[in-house]
Amino acid sequence: MLRIHFTASDLARTRVASAPALMWETVLSTHWLRDGCAGLLGTWWRGRVRPHLPSRARALAELIPAQGYFPDFLTPHTVSLCPADAVEPVLLTPKNEVRKDIELLATGRPLSPWARDLRRGLAPALAHLDQSFRDYQRVAISPFLSGISSHTARERARAGRLLASGGVEALLRDLSPSARWRGPILDIDYPVDRDLHLEGRGLLLVPSYFCRCHPVTLVRQGEEVPVLVYPLGHEPWDTEGVDDASDTLADLVGCSRAAVLEAAGECRQSNTSQLARRAGLLLSSASEHLTVLRRAGLIVSSREGNSVMHEVTPLGAGLLHRHV
Repeated sequence: MLRIHFTASDLARTRVASAPALMWETVLSTHWLRDGCAGLLGTWWRGRVRPHLPSRARALAELIPAQGYFPDFLTPHTVSLCPADAVEPVLLTPKNEVRKDIELLATGRPLSPWARDLRRGLAPALAHLDQSFRDYQRVAISPFLSGISSHTARERARAGRLLASGGVEALLRDLSPSARWRGPILDIDYPVDRDLHLEGRGLLLVPSYFCRCHPVTLVRQGEEVPVLVYPLGHEPWDTEGVDDASDTLADLVGCSRAAVLEAAGECRQSNTSQLARRAGLLLSSASEHLTVLRRAGLIVSSREGNSVMHEVTPLGAGLLHRHV
């Protein structure tokens, strides 16, 4: 559990990032590439990235595990829509910070020779990191910048409406299915137990296209405004021109609705929050899609205690078997 402790000053200084954080998007997208997450949207994206990914870009996996800690210096928050500009602050990180981050990474896994050279601050290792990021971004990020930017703007508009109607606390209450606002503390499902005291610095909320399941933050926040990256509750990128085939499940019911149905098919029964998390959607959006799927006879819902459980019907299972 991650517990973020707010004061009145922190609530007043909490804001939403004005543009995508491309280094966060870059690092978090590597998880999509390796673990098969994000449902149909992830499948669509991986199919367009994997065949064209240069071998040098695969070296990033040596610094970014599929789960757990990755070095903080890889994700400075910069407002830029140019991947090359976004990489620059990474390369300018003080050597002692790079060393500390990589030493922390080494506590959970052995380091490759390249990572050891990077820890020592050797120029060739840093140049390799630079080129690895640029090669990766050229294939995995740049072609999708328009979609990332438009969905970030859409989230900023949603956040603005919540701020206008109910203030920061309204936004925190509807931030993510895995986050719960219990003022003055924001509780977040997290792989480790941790407390983050904002201490009057406020909080920068960064919506992310590639963030999955639960929000994420830095291990070492320093003296700057702490950052919390959280998953976008979004519709996928426009798929116009992506596939000529017209018989995919996404074509029939829409990508987000297909992701909810697919998530429901992974387990015999799931509640709404679990399905929202698997599909990468906000709870409110997943609930709307479940209503449509239920009316279509593709899922059945029943109440068990305080939860509503959902299960794919034979008709829904047949649709998944035919099209997924």
